[in-house]
Amino acid sequence: MGNKNNSFAVRLLSGVALAAVASIPGVAAAQDASDGASATGEDVIVVRGIRGSLQQSMEIKRNAQGVVDAISAEDIGKFPDTNLAESLQRITGVSIDRANGEGSTVTVRGWGPEYNLVTLNGRQMPTTSLGDGASAPSSRSFDFANLASENIAGVDVYKTSRASVPSGGIGSTINIRTSRPFDNPGMRGAFSVKAVVDESRNDDPTPTPEISGLFSDTFANDTVGILISGSYQKREGSVNTASVGWREGFTGAENAWGTIPNAGTPGGDPPNVINHPGPTDVYSTPQNASYSLTDINRERYNGQVVLQWRPIDSITATVDYTYSQNTVQARENDVGIWFNLANSTSAWGDGPVSEPLSYSEVFGGATGDGLAGKDLSHSGSLTENRSTNNSTGFNLRWDATDRLTLFADYHNSSAESGPNNPYGTSISVGTAVFGLDSQGIDFTHDLPILFFQYHPGLPLEDASYRLATGNAFRTAYQRDEIEEYQLHGSYAPDWSIVESLDFGVDHIENNVRSAFGVIQNDTWGGANPNTAAGIAEMPDNFFHWVTIPDKFDGISGAGDPRMIQGFYSWNFEQMVGFIDSHYNVCGGDGNCIAPFTTDRRIQEETNAAYLQAHAKFEVGPLPANLIAGVRYEKTEISSSALVPVPQHRTAWVAANEFNVFNQPGVSSFTTLDGEYDYWLPSVDFDVDLRDDLKLRLSASRSLTRPTYNNMQGGVTIDQLFRIGQGTASAGNPGLLPNISTNYDISLEWYYAPDSYAAIGYFRKDVENFISTQQTHTTLFDLRHPGNGPRAQEAIAAVGNDPVAIRNYLIANYPQDVEVVNGVTRIYSVDADPLIDFLLTQPANSDQKATVDGWEFALQHNFGDTGFGVVANYTLVQGDLQFDNTQPHTVSQFALTGLSDSANLIGFYDKNGIQARIAYNWRDEFYAGGATDPNYVEAYGQVDLSASYDVAEHLTLFLEGINVTGEGRRGHRRSENEVTFVTPGDARWAGGLRYSF
Repeated sequence: MGNKNNSFAVRLLSGVALAAVASIPGVAAAQDASDGASATGEDVIVVRGIRGSLQQSMEIKRNAQGVVDAISAEDIGKFPDTNLAESLQRITGVSIDRANGEGSTVTVRGWGPEYNLVTLNGRQMPTTSLGDGASAPSSRSFDFANLASENIAGVDVYKTSRASVPSGGIGSTINIRTSRPFDNPGMRGAFSVKAVVDESRNDDPTPTPEISGLFSDTFANDTVGILISGSYQKREGSVNTASVGWREGFTGAENAWGTIPNAGTPGGDPPNVINHPGPTDVYSTPQNASYSLTDINRERYNGQVVLQWRPIDSITATVDYTYSQNTVQARENDVGIWFNLANSTSAWGDGPVSEPLSYSEVFGGATGDGLAGKDLSHSGSLTENRSTNNSTGFNLRWDATDRLTLFADYHNSSAESGPNNPYGTSISVGTAVFGLDSQGIDFTHDLPILFFQYHPGLPLEDASYRLATGNAFRTAYQRDEIEEYQLHGSYAPDWSIVESLDFGVDHIENNVRSAFGVIQNDTWGGANPNTAAGIAEMPDNFFHWVTIPDKFDGISGAGDPRMIQGFYSWNFEQMVGFIDSHYNVCGGDGNCIAPFTTDRRIQEETNAAYLQAHAKFEVGPLPANLIAGVRYEKTEISSSALVPVPQHRTAWVAANEFNVFNQPGVSSFTTLDGEYDYWLPSVDFDVDLRDDLKLRLSASRSLTRPTYNNMQGGVTIDQLFRIGQGTASAGNPGLLPNISTNYDISLEWYYAPDSYAAIGYFRKDVENFISTQQTHTTLFDLRHPGNGPRAQEAIAAVGNDPVAIRNYLIANYPQDVEVVNGVTRIYSVDADPLIDFLLTQPANSDQKATVDGWEFALQHNFGDTGFGVVANYTLVQGDLQFDNTQPHTVSQFALTGLSDSANLIGFYDKNGIQARIAYNWRDEFYAGGATDPNYVEAYGQVDLSASYDVAEHLTLFLEGINVTGEGRRGHRRSENEVTFVTPGDARWAGGLRYSF
């Protein structure tokens, strides 16, 4: 979908040159290289670089039991990509999700991040993520953006389960291996400095630094070792998004709020509705739409210290400490429209899913001073969150006899995410200009075209017409702490075919806290509506004009002259300081961190034990291996939740906005328990049909545990509700995990020392899916001020216009009306009906699913030319898919994340030159939604890297990510029901690396 053309080359090269001068005192002339290889003291040729990494990864795959894929470091301190997730996407069947333009989480064989367990050196690691920042965090998904790659020795992806491998991942178990001093005896080191230019930056992009270093040494006859590594990364970029929010998927026969009028009703005939959806056709109407411009600054620190001691040959002790800190700041400004869903004109495509072509509304009652009529919103936020990880571990390996080896490991690790500013984790601060005559969207391009018309006489580019409106300061927090004890053993009995008996026990205590609070001021009609002539007290110099079309260059529709051409953005700190001091939105002291009203505590304790046997024998003349084992796990859960208690009265605060108000400082605290236990058997068999041809067969049972939000206790009511109903949610600590029965068969042909081809079939039969169980109920005796006898009286008098109804109630029932911070509240009374709440609660369903697919992989080196290619393709299919022709009244269960994926990589590695170009592709996939679906469209990205050994130990390199500037897009039932569009831009890095 296009990229911006910024002249980055001069800035990048100048940054690299400065880094070179600062770090390298002198550069020797380029030398002839040894084709990526070096000779050790024993004259053994060690292949490094791209070919070395691929060869080592191939050997791991070939020698493994079960289906295992791997990525290995190209050299000490040098991983193939600077982001672990971006390296993992090169593996067959692995796709990634991106956040802020970087790889963040992984999907394996169609199973999303929550279905994959990530371990660090075999240890289950805590993970925290603030997610949307607008609710209590819930994810178990490991965020790879928190870890730099410089100290990563390799990553192993276990696609089949094994008794000795920790459970938790139906899709896979991903083990990250860090470097150890005894892995590379002697003095070793690697240091690099690079400059990064991100073309996505909305202002003029400038180089930002990335610095890393690793030092390892062994001494005292290689009995003591130390390794120290660290990295610092700073990045500046931008993410610009066009987004549309939608109402439910209606049928053409429905006639309710949010639908388009039916034929024969006012506004229901042409030209107001062109090609009205048929009675059974499904369609959706837009609720809101916006263009947002977000500038992102990220700063990441990583460090590790490892000490090893081998007092005698049979004992190795290791102590390690790992630290990471990732701070992300995002400044967002946007312009948006909200639809009243009345007085509309629309055009539609043919059914059974009627895609929207255009939708617009006309408003009446605007006056020249801009105080009346519909608003155009200009909101902004500053979000600055910090995630910190600490892990301290100790392990001891003891070769007790020549047959018995024991291994003990302990670690205590924590992860914590929270705000790093005085405003919160997800903030919306609004300003607006009132006085729109009309507004609408055109959906016939890739980019939704937002347009509007002001009332005559209202100057668009006059900053003095901006009014402060509503705001919400949301604060989320998550902490996860894991303490784990492991004891493993391997015994080699003197039996004919049994190579080893492996056994072990594991104890994990996982303590999770996730909390959330909000300070919200619903002054969407203007925080100070009494200001004369609509001119706010905010100084005009707060605002500066930004253009929009150029921020979406290359996307179809960006040149449409009807498109909103620009808007006023503003400095967040200035705005919040002003509205807090003038309108007391946060208490007047500038501290907008909301106190927690939702606080969830989960204690999850798992005890596990396993036993497995490795047999080596012959099937006829063919050598074969068999590993069979069973793992037993028992998990106990205690879940406590602190949730707010609402006030008795609710209020009607805007045309289609009603509020529940929580009692200040009043919350209820509940604790619920749950437990489950499972036997997880596994069998891996492989046979060498020829010296170069291996057949594998695997069968196993695995599980994935519920997400934290599904396990929380207590009922939480959403403060905002609509004319039709309110919404609420509750958790269920008694949920059972997903259970999968897995089958794999693969054939691998290793036809050259560094080349192979493979084909594999996999199948997973999964049960205990967690679905959303929705029930209609009443809660806390809360009543609806928009549906009672007063509202019916108003409808009879003034019609069904919500603004007119509100005005009638304000005039005729002043005893039920109160103005709070400029917002007119119409309170509920006892005669009003109880609010119908749609309560969403997780539950294990009886639904079962089968996911199967094929994997194809090829790695080929073209002799000694230095050229090679890696290609793979994964086909995934499932038997549960979303039916887009069903309306929103039908709740459906479908599998998220299933999609085909492919990689094509070409490389050259010879004569001191390394170059690689990689194309990664993922097909469209369903991303969730029980009643209305969300899809992420197919995406392909081209990355490249190149390096040149300018001296024996010195390398100059250049890297490019998404060099063709591909953007991303999502939609609902039809492609025209766009949910988001984000342009793509390249990110370039260049620098120097010194290793010894």
